[in-house]
Amino acid sequence: MGDFTGRTVVITGASSGIGLAAAIDMARRGANPVLVGRNPARLEAAAAAVREAAGGRTVPAYRSDFAKLDDVHVLVDHLRQRYQRIDVLANNAGGVVRGHAVTADGFEATLQTNHLAAFLLSNLLREQLRGGRIINTASGAHALGALDPGDLRGARRRGMWRQYGSAKQANIMFAAEAARRWPDIMSASYHPGFVRSRFGSTIGINVMARLVPFARTPQRGADTLVWLAATPPVQLTSGGYYIDRKLARPTKATTDPAQAARLWDESLSAVGLA
Repeated sequence: MGDFTGRTVVITGASSGIGLAAAIDMARRGANPVLVGRNPARLEAAAAAVREAAGGRTVPAYRSDFAKLDDVHVLVDHLRQRYQRIDVLANNAGGVVRGHAVTADGFEATLQTNHLAAFLLSNLLREQLRGGRIINTASGAHALGALDPGDLRGARRRGMWRQYGSAKQANIMFAAEAARRWPDIMSASYHPGFVRSRFGSTIGINVMARLVPFARTPQRGADTLVWLAATPPVQLTSGGYYIDRKLARPTKATTDPAQAARLWDESLSAVGLA
């Protein structure tokens, strides 16, 4: 891996699981992690753990609920005031929502918290990210998706896993299209595997993850994220989708450039940037 010393890394969903594991690993390697999370108590505990890994260095932590796009704007204001440059943005926040839920912004909740909030955050930090990287936590569950870029508000109701898979398709397509539109930023997505974490805690998936033998530790799940953040860009494929540090091919529908471009344009309009 490359050198993390002095590099600013913003990690969303950093209060537990993969995000926290990645922050601790990067801090030990000399990075300056910036944590973003939704739950104040867990975020405070995470910052203390990362601070210890960082040898006592200051570890900024910002509360932001991605079910509220206004929270993303507030987060961006804080980050712009503090950082002229961000070396890595790890769009790791997300989850699966039981049933059909709509956010206060009017979007299907799974799609907003997994894709639209990260899309907005990345676009608003475009200048700070020049020469840096965007890494999206996707999932092999994207194969279950049936993303319709024209229906980001979720007018067509789908099952829980179909909706989650669609959001993960959006993560992969966003990274691929970002590589085409923003060649000065290395963008990638990755599948972390089935990880023992708080993921799916509202529907019991976290309990199952503790019981099955093939589930990964958060540290193992974060490995490819850390690797993508540290490996010299010339050794990576911008826009690529990775599994266990290897370039992989997602489903055919997810690799359609026309669909990715449409998702980008629809997402710009959805978050008020067009």
